[in-house]
Amino acid sequence: MSSFGSVPVKILYALLSIFIVMNIGLLLQGVTRKIYARVSKRIGIRFYQPYIDLVKNYFLRDLVSHGVMFYLGPIFRLTSGVGMILFIPLIYGSPVFSNFSFSGDAVLVLYFMFFGTLGMALGSGESGQPYSAIGVARGLAQVTAAEIPLILSFLAVFIQYQTLSISTIVGAQQGGFMHWTMITNPLATATALLAFLGSMMRSPFDVVLAPQEIPIGPPTEYHGAFLGILQTNRAIFPIAKTILYVNLFFGGAGNWFEFIIKAFLLYMWSVVVGTVFPRYRVDHSIRWFLKVPLALGLLSIIFLQIG
Repeated sequence: MSSFGSVPVKILYALLSIFIVMNIGLLLQGVTRKIYARVSKRIGIRFYQPYIDLVKNYFLRDLVSHGVMFYLGPIFRLTSGVGMILFIPLIYGSPVFSNFSFSGDAVLVLYFMFFGTLGMALGSGESGQPYSAIGVARGLAQVTAAEIPLILSFLAVFIQYQTLSISTIVGAQQGGFMHWTMITNPLATATALLAFLGSMMRSPFDVVLAPQEIPIGPPTEYHGAFLGILQTNRAIFPIAKTILYVNLFFGGAGNWFEFIIKAFLLYMWSVVVGTVFPRYRVDHSIRWFLKVPLALGLLSIIFLQIG
């Protein structure tokens, strides 16, 4: 295949990757809401309801006018999830589903991971809602608290493998599960799994959406296609984060079946915790992240340096 022809083909497979991840996310959304309903002794929605909601919102139009940043917020949010997918290798060793991964891609992926949150914070500021500042402050405070142990766990992995390439990190974990970071660096894995709960923003850390107080948080200010963009990202972004975790801590995925199984199990980790535990207050949430997860993250780096 010529170098000229390989670029369009790579773009085509990258778009296919986004399509597959989005569908996995939409199905998991439906299953998750079904689980929550069953725990509450309700029947719940049909598992394919997220597809119906998505199509319906893309065909609606918003007649409310706000500032430019208000409309860029959902776009920044979707860019965050799509950008992660484009630069994370989905299937290890696959020349087509490695997407646009490159040496040092872990740094870019981390930027994308936090980019959408800041974009939504800026967008909420122009919503015209008098309490938007409270929501932004609550959200950024918790995200910052959760990011500290998250970054420490990632740094421990980068130090352990002496690289910032996600593909190289996955390659170092091949040869059986005993080579996975989960086994070779359990402290960093435990830190990442605890921080993962905050990044997924499910109970007990759903202080921004706060479903017990308001219908669904920031998306109540968005309608029509802009709400559809947010719903699309809510399907893509969580799966993108699970893919990153699978690559860094659980040996990556050599095929689509392994990819789906690992992503499903990791996704359900946040669902099970969210089903069992009630929501924290903002101050409790922040203190929680700055105790055990932070201590584990520091210990993971200290033990690596000692070793």
